[in-house]
Amino acid sequence: MTVAGLLLAAGAGRRYGMPKALVRLGGRLLVERAAQTLREGGCDPVVVVLGAAADRVRAEARLGTAVLVDNPEWPTGMGSSLGSGLRATRDLGVDAALVLLVDLPGVTAEAVRRIAALASPDALVMAGYGPRRGHPVLLGREHWAGVAASATGDVGARPYLAAHASAVRVVPCDDVADDRDVDTPEEHTGSHA
Repeated sequence: MTVAGLLLAAGAGRRYGMPKALVRLGGRLLVERAAQTLREGGCDPVVVVLGAAADRVRAEARLGTAVLVDNPEWPTGMGSSLGSGLRATRDLGVDAALVLLVDLPGVTAEAVRRIAALASPDALVMAGYGPRRGHPVLLGREHWAGVAASATGDVGARPYLAAHASAVRVVPCDDVADDRDVDTPEEHTGSHA
């Protein structure tokens, strides 16, 4: 099965004070780290959805062969970025898309590999962190239209996954990853370095 990595990196990072795609951590931009995590986890191609500061990200980030997609609706929230990314991925001939958010530097390539290993056109897979479900999230291509239609505002695939809860497989990843997001500069200096 073929899996595209779908990196959502379009937000303005209001609480952080700047677009998180451009935040440096360990000497690299978060968008570079996340794209590399997807590649090392076996995703090919990697699709990066840009919005706020898209020109700066293009100029400053080293993203190699990643497919860059502009989401002109990025101010409306993550839902539009997920929809834009899924539409761009539609023509790439892959069986599934593995979704990762740019502000999750604790998600590892091993977590990506675990989730991607379950890829199929009808797959719905989420990472599990104890009792919580989180990223990465694998969406088989048969679900893309439904996910894109239900993703609005700052809500991504959550409503669709909830409506299809019996089909969602949860894979424990808390032993190899941390899905806490970096929302403020204070969190940036925490345990994610």
